[in-house]
Amino acid sequence: MKKIFLLTILLLTGVLAYAQKQNYVIGFYNVENLFDIYDDPVKNDEEFLPEGKNKWTQAKYEKKLHNIARVINAMRDENGVYHTVLGVSEIENRLVLEDLVSLPELASANYQIVHYDGPDNRGVDVGLLYRPDQFEYVDSESIPFTFEGSKVAITLNEEEQKRFKTRDILMVHGTIDGEDIAIYVAHLPSRLGGKGFDLRSRGAEIIYNHATALKEEYPDIKIVVMGDMNDNPTDESQSVWLHGKARIEDMGREDFFCPFTEMLAAGYGSLAYRGVWNIYDNILVDYNLAQAPDGGLKIRQIHKKGYYARVFKKPFMTQQSGQYKGTPFRTFSNGAFIGGYSDHYPTYIVIGK
Repeated sequence: MKKIFLLTILLLTGVLAYAQKQNYVIGFYNVENLFDIYDDPVKNDEEFLPEGKNKWTQAKYEKKLHNIARVINAMRDENGVYHTVLGVSEIENRLVLEDLVSLPELASANYQIVHYDGPDNRGVDVGLLYRPDQFEYVDSESIPFTFEGSKVAITLNEEEQKRFKTRDILMVHGTIDGEDIAIYVAHLPSRLGGKGFDLRSRGAEIIYNHATALKEEYPDIKIVVMGDMNDNPTDESQSVWLHGKARIEDMGREDFFCPFTEMLAAGYGSLAYRGVWNIYDNILVDYNLAQAPDGGLKIRQIHKKGYYARVFKKPFMTQQSGQYKGTPFRTFSNGAFIGGYSDHYPTYIVIGK
């Protein structure tokens, strides 16, 4: 009888220890042109005004907000918890994030906001939502896109470089479960006109150099880089300038692990262009987060096929008919408001001890 009692205690202790293990969801979502309805004289927001090209009314704006909230809640339903950290891009300002997180359907997440106004010509920025019960904010920085000291072969001349404007890169430093972690959120320069490969490489170089310097200050810090890279994991910006590796076992201490590289090769995609699937919505983790010893925060396998990442898509987020059937259900199509969600699917990883 005594042995049975002891065995029961041991089993209950094991179950309790397992239950106490905490996983943290870290994700990214390009929400596709989340503009408010107000004219900002220093931003190019004319298309997203009630009298503008898109006839961007309060009703359309609210529909867009509730759509984004629905996606966030669907990811919560899948994971059982809200994201600890969710990076976002294509937001006009802090106000749109305040309107989003104040929606009744997101109230229980208690999301806090990190955002800086940037110099982008279209007036869009990146931002970060975080749960203060899981992520303790330390500090943050808006890192400007400059060409100073670059080793990338830049095609713009000196005058063009002076005029060039794009999104700043956001770095947010905090702690999760007592461990230092830095999150970089980026929206690298566009592919419009088949250009900008050197600019995206420069953006990746800026992130990598900043992360390297941060590690000199905090040797044990763990780093996540996320964003709409406008490049696939196999492109030069990600594989060379961000030192992205497809497999954890191939990493050196100076490298990042990109879980989406193998997923791209297997046919997964976060957006489609002319019938081709891409994963521009990339998330990478550094050596400290990929190779952490037992008991430390570490990236986890979360996919039934053994992948370390997820492209999140549901039927309600997907075009069900017409020319773009099977691709992300976007807000506008051929200039017409169709009430969709985004032209990108969100992506996420999970870390835990």
